[in-house]
Parts: sequence; C-alpha cells; structure tokens
Amino acid sequence: MTEQPERLPAGRIGRAHGLDGSFYVTRPDARLLKLGTIVVVTGRELEIVRRSGTEQRPILRLEGIESRESIEPLRGEELTVARSEAPALAEGEWWAHELEGCSVVDGEHLVGTVSRLLVLPSCEALEVRPSNGGESVLVPMVKDAVRSVTPAERRIEVNLAFLGLAAEPRSTRELTKRRERGGCP
Repeated sequence: MTEQPERLPAGRIGRAHGLDGSFYVTRPDARLLKLGTIVVVTGRELEIVRRSGTEQRPILRLEGIESRESIEPLRGEELTVARSEAPALAEGEWWAHELEGCSVVDGEHLVGTVSRLLVLPSCEALEVRPSNGGESVLVPMVKDAVRSVTPAERRIEVNLAFLGLAAEPRSTRELTKRRERGGCP
C-alpha cells in the first residue's frame, strides 16, 4: 500500500459569510471539520472556533481571523487536518486518497485508474481515467457497481455490465475488422 499522508484534505475556504471572518467551506469533508479541530491553512495552524451551516455546506470561523477582510485573501486555500485527528472509519469506508491511483478492473479487463473521488448528491462516485485514453467514466460507489475495494492491493473490482459499459475489444483494429466482416462488435 502507498504511504499514508500525514494530513488529510478537509475542504477549501469559500466565500465569506458575514463580517466576523466566517466562511463557507467548498468541497468539505464534514467528518474532519468539528469545533475545536486544528486545521492548517497556508502553513498556519488554526483552531475552528465556530461551526455552523450543514454537513454539505459548513460555515467555519478560525481563531485569529475576525473580519471579512481577513478571510477574503484566503479564498480557495486548502484546509487540512492531521491524520491523527481523523475519526475511525467504519468497515467499507475509505479516505479518498486511499482510492486515488487504484486500478479499476472487471475481471482481467483493466478499465482504468481512479483519478479522484467525487461527492454527488445521491452517492460518492469514482472518476476513472480509462486505460485507452478516452473520456473519464464515473463509477458510483454502490454495491451493484463495485464488487470489491482492496486499497492494499491498489485494486477496485467493478461490474461493467451493471454500468452499461461492455468490456472493450482488445484493439480498435479488431473492432473495425469485425464490423467490416459484418460481425457484431
């Protein structure tokens, strides 16, 4: 397994909320953004002193940042949390960095590599960069689509038939020859 990072991404500083230095968090991992947690922003360790909003749209204020003018220059900056501060995950849960770079396969067929984990309204999904260089594919993290996840082996087994994607022939040339002969692809 790849080396575990010392810090985990918890979100990014979004637009200001009010006049006291509070801000919305974009791309939040709400599990990491609890009141009293120490986050690092631009190399500075700051404590979360206010937490409101929702899990999907948290609003934070950090110690030492007490005005709208103080937070505006930090907009877009990443918030990270020490791995030791992260809560334990339940069975079948992974941090996004554990899945990034994993090979995605259906049996012996290499589909591609996970480029990132996306949080969608209905579920999380893997963005998979195809091995053939085509457009990225989204694989929902649901039981019918994902057969197994083995981060230690850097492997994720998926069901292409469920996703409506057939395993591609060995080469485009083979597909062209089949079509020319009148065979099905």
